[in-house]
Amino acid sequence: MSILKVGLVYSEDFKKYNFGPSHPLRPLRLELTFSLMEKLGLLKNKCLKIIKPRMATYEELKWVHDLEYIEAVKKLSENPNNNSVLGYLYGLGPGDNPIFKGMYEASALICGASLIAAETLWNNEDFNICFNFSGGLHHAMRNRASGFCIFNDIAVAIEKLKRLKKDIRIAYLDIDCHHGDGVQWLYYDDPNVLTISFHESGKFLFPGTGDTKERGEGKGKNFAINFPLLPGTSNKMYLKLFRRCVPKILELYNADVLITQLGVDTHLNDPLTQLGLSISIHKDLAQTIKTCAKEFCNNKWLALGGGGYLMTVVPRTWTIYLGKMLDVELPKDLPEEWIKEVKQKVLNEEIPYYLWDRGDSIERELLANPDIAKKMNSYINELIKLCENEYLPKIK
Repeated sequence: MSILKVGLVYSEDFKKYNFGPSHPLRPLRLELTFSLMEKLGLLKNKCLKIIKPRMATYEELKWVHDLEYIEAVKKLSENPNNNSVLGYLYGLGPGDNPIFKGMYEASALICGASLIAAETLWNNEDFNICFNFSGGLHHAMRNRASGFCIFNDIAVAIEKLKRLKKDIRIAYLDIDCHHGDGVQWLYYDDPNVLTISFHESGKFLFPGTGDTKERGEGKGKNFAINFPLLPGTSNKMYLKLFRRCVPKILELYNADVLITQLGVDTHLNDPLTQLGLSISIHKDLAQTIKTCAKEFCNNKWLALGGGGYLMTVVPRTWTIYLGKMLDVELPKDLPEEWIKEVKQKVLNEEIPYYLWDRGDSIERELLANPDIAKKMNSYINELIKLCENEYLPKIK
């Protein structure tokens, strides 16, 4: 029996998805991630294959997006000052999704990367995991950009899988701090795409959706599952909820493939969010996800990136995921060369010397405020009960 491989989709051209130097979603995240993976020797692992992406075609983008929207993106990409196209009608312009020259090609390349990852994973028996950390643009809607996302690469990958196998069952798990709204709404009536989202409650954070009452409609009813979390949720609380619910959901659904959006803006110091997780939790999450994919999802795991706005946190976390995918025990100490690179390229962030941090500050805060801790733990227990009493019984 041949050793199963992990595919890593990467191109230097991913850095062209660039909203500008003052925008939170900076290409440096991807550059430093690839660099750390390389300096830790993961890219030379015998089980790893680096895969070059291609741009998604017009026809492939039309699987998910309206033609009018695609053409608007293309025209503004060619000429950001094109006054014949009203960018604001499509969510493009000042704010979250600034218009930039070449944005069509950059967005189509990320879609193509996720599409290639899905195709490789499904068509090649040698691969059981493919990882495109440039992807995970989960907010993009059928006819508009949203939340730093122009085209929805996740949905393009899902549509590719649907064309590779009729009636394929796909489980989509989103752990970004922001609700995975774009993917949820695109498949809200589809029982063959189960969407699960762990996120900071929409009462406190963009996009304002992801309530427990959002459960799908029509044939897709009960196949949208949401776990909205309170600000300050700690590693222990999150892990308890995740381990009690996710394996059971995936076991019942019995998908042909698991797709994960691995946004890491859940970090306690992330500038855009308020959850209380540290990097260390991702060692546990990665192991649980890998085990679930193997046992309940046909041993097929398509991993995509997502949010995360600390340049020193994103690379370390996604490197932990790749290490777990390859069954490599990573050292705690970061390579000196990578630390030097961070010192040169990253401003206004504390320089890290270890691969993971533990989130002790959040635990200390909860110990100092037992009433708040009690309420938060009670809320987590309510979500577990909701899962056991309502979500699980209705998954067919």
